[in-house]
Amino acid sequence: MALRAMGTRMDEGGLFRLLTWFSPAFPTGAFSFSHGLEWAVEAGLLRDETELVAWLADLLAHGTLAQDALLLASAYRAAAAADRQAFISLRALAAALPATAELLLETTSQGAAFARTCLAAWADPRGVLSALLSEPEAPPPLVLPLAVGAAAAAHGLPLKPTLLAFLHASASNLVSAAIRLVPLGQTAGQRALAALEPLVRAAAQRAQGAQLEDLGTASLVLDWCSLSHETQYTRLFRS
Repeated sequence: MALRAMGTRMDEGGLFRLLTWFSPAFPTGAFSFSHGLEWAVEAGLLRDETELVAWLADLLAHGTLAQDALLLASAYRAAAAADRQAFISLRALAAALPATAELLLETTSQGAAFARTCLAAWADPRGVLSALLSEPEAPPPLVLPLAVGAAAAAHGLPLKPTLLAFLHASASNLVSAAIRLVPLGQTAGQRALAALEPLVRAAAQRAQGAQLEDLGTASLVLDWCSLSHETQYTRLFRS
């Protein structure tokens, strides 16, 4: 049976859930990954607040964050329609998109942890979420944006706030990594997030109206940094 999402409005319970899912206390392990930033800092490509904002702006407009937002929206629609076959097809597509082994590890580790925690901590009375997130035969790995999109639809949360929360959390995690790596001060990190606010909102808006045919990235430097990080001698992060 298809689920009916709550339009663009969200009650306090839905807001609480989104805040919890993207809280640092939620056990997805995002703090363990830098998404290639560690090598970018090592190579001198990212040295200050201005360069951090430019780096994340590219990811939101043309890179992995934009791609993840589109995947989340596609997963949301499949889950809202209770279309398990479409969701399994999305799993196969999404697992093939990361350009490096570390980027794949980052998104699948967090995707599995997010799904596992959601199913353990919240009721799933219709069984829609457990059906979508359960392992099919020879399953492709579950990436984070698909787990988030399925959970949001199954819990009746609106798509746009979910996209905003997801993209904000993704950008915040990378700002947190940069604060430690560059290093930057906490105030500089907050200024970076403030500068990214309109870009996050624009990325969420684009993803809401996009289709799978719009998938694609143009972030070759990120891919190179991620590949280089695999053999970086001293590392704080797993990606």
